[in-house]
Amino acid sequence: MSNQSDLFGAPAKRPTDRFFLGTFLTPEAAVQATQLAQRLRGELGLKGAPVAPGRLHSTLFHLGDYDGVPGHILEAAQAAAAAVSADAFPVTFDRVGSFDTRSQNRPLVMLGGEGVAGLVDFQQALGDALKRAGLARFVKTQFTPHVTLLYDGRLVAEQPIEPVSWTVREFVLVHSLLRQTQHVPLGRWPLREVS
Repeated sequence: MSNQSDLFGAPAKRPTDRFFLGTFLTPEAAVQATQLAQRLRGELGLKGAPVAPGRLHSTLFHLGDYDGVPGHILEAAQAAAAAVSADAFPVTFDRVGSFDTRSQNRPLVMLGGEGVAGLVDFQQALGDALKRAGLARFVKTQFTPHVTLLYDGRLVAEQPIEPVSWTVREFVLVHSLLRQTQHVPLGRWPLREVS
């Protein structure tokens, strides 16, 4: 993006800010996922550093990369998030593998089967709310629930793992400061506890 020009021929600025809606792992699940990443690094000879436990999450919707803060998009996203009403739900990731999306920086991710059905359902409900709020351009038809453990040049074939499970009790609007590995929560919305 840095080699593109704006309408007046000036170089376009490199994005500094990313925004997304997601769910974070509980502290216990984050420790388990971090230990898994460290074990896989050793077993598979991976060089990438594990994602810090407090940053482990599953992205529901990527709202774009910007040079600055797109206030109108964030206001609409917050309105959509506030309109969603859902019960807390369990999630289980039971496989790991690489996404072959980058030649030298492939995400090694946790994946799930039936254990992520609640996450799929919730993502669809949130997507409907985003559409009603005028943010349909961010709602993609393809959704693969995953949690990125690390980035590495090696392509890891999908394989089973000891399941990593937790209960999703909230979702978060996050401002990610690009190239600073920092996530700033801009809003949190709790899900209903089921007795």
